[in-house]
Amino acid sequence: MTNVAVIDIGKTNAKLALVNGETLAEIAVVTRPNRPLPGPPWPHADLEGHWRFFLHHLAEFHARHRIDAISVTTHGAAAVLLDAQGNLAAPMLDYEDPGPDALTAAYDALRPDFARTGSPRLPCGLNLGAQLHWLLETDPRLRDRIAHVVAYPQYWGWRLTGELASDVTSLGCHTDLWDPWQGRFSDLVDRLGLNGRIAPARRADEVLGGLTAQVAAATGIPAGTPVAVGIHDSNASLYPYVLGRKAPFAVVSTGTWVVAMAMGGDPVALDPARDVLVNVNALGQPVPSARFMGGREYEVIRGGSDAAPSDADRRTVLDGQVMILPAVEPGSGPFQGQQMCWTTQPADDGQRMAALSWYLALMTHTCLNLIGARGPAITEGPFARNPDYLDMLAALRPEGVEVAASATGTSVGAALLCLGAGRAPDTRVWQIPAHAAALQAYAQVWSARV
Repeated sequence: MTNVAVIDIGKTNAKLALVNGETLAEIAVVTRPNRPLPGPPWPHADLEGHWRFFLHHLAEFHARHRIDAISVTTHGAAAVLLDAQGNLAAPMLDYEDPGPDALTAAYDALRPDFARTGSPRLPCGLNLGAQLHWLLETDPRLRDRIAHVVAYPQYWGWRLTGELASDVTSLGCHTDLWDPWQGRFSDLVDRLGLNGRIAPARRADEVLGGLTAQVAAATGIPAGTPVAVGIHDSNASLYPYVLGRKAPFAVVSTGTWVVAMAMGGDPVALDPARDVLVNVNALGQPVPSARFMGGREYEVIRGGSDAAPSDADRRTVLDGQVMILPAVEPGSGPFQGQQMCWTTQPADDGQRMAALSWYLALMTHTCLNLIGARGPAITEGPFARNPDYLDMLAALRPEGVEVAASATGTSVGAALLCLGAGRAPDTRVWQIPAHAAALQAYAQVWSARV
């Protein structure tokens, strides 16, 4: 039996999970909030707080269960700048900070277009290239300090092994720095003056290196324990299906971001103005993708409520066409720049939650259509436990909706990087609901209104 410890950092939470290599079940999980520190000099990731948390629980997991390998998955739009001694050259900028927007015109003159990178122009620091440009211009001495730029998963790999790399899934995640069709860095790297400083690109499933003696002493895990190169979190969700499932299919990874990824879909013209992009999967293949900030939108609209809709709530919402029109988070997603509104205010939290769940499904369906998705839509993460969301999606997707059996696909996908086995995780088909016709009619009205 092999147990893989997975460092899994999403935008909202940092997590350490221990995945059983035979069952792919998470046998231990701990989390901490991923709250950026306020600065100075700018809002930045709490790297040292995360590191202490990971070391403590790696030791605990190893003492209780044994750790045989380690993998890492993190959110995208993030990299760490290191100096020649391996220390931080600058704090890791929080990608939601609006600082890079101050240099929009100057950056737009540098960045390659969508046809070269598959990377849409995004606000704040969501384009990693925009972050790097802003940091270099904001601190003129920074360029002299930078020896290495490492993607976020590989920063943790470097702390675990002392080896430097970047992975293709993180470089290919709307960074402007990667050409997904040629499998190489874009011209932007040279334009930023960073040639030779971005850590070499490697496949996510390679072994980055072995655990250092220092980390071994702090955790009790044997020195030399293998650590995978690591992977971007949405691609971690996709990875098991790329290995073990025949296309066409789509994977909908839900969390702070809802990311729809199509394998073997219909050829369509991708529209960067609608937050459509080309991701790069763990095998280095371009993957048409679309996304919106669904988890953030869910939290905004629910306002702390845990109400469960009743059948009466659902009927009222359907009959009264109580709808959320996009976009709750107008800075991203397929309806950027539009301001959300209710067609009719819900009377109570039950109605609010029903309309919210259907809104999120309609946004997901829109994303799937924008990337030409075909085959079953495999849904995982928090929304895979929301029956109203799944009912609406199933009513609209004639080729079916399936639900991942695992609570979160990111940890399982990252663990598979260490296991060398390619079987798709178990899923179950979500049945078309009895009220599908009413949901379809509601969806038609919603589509017409947006």
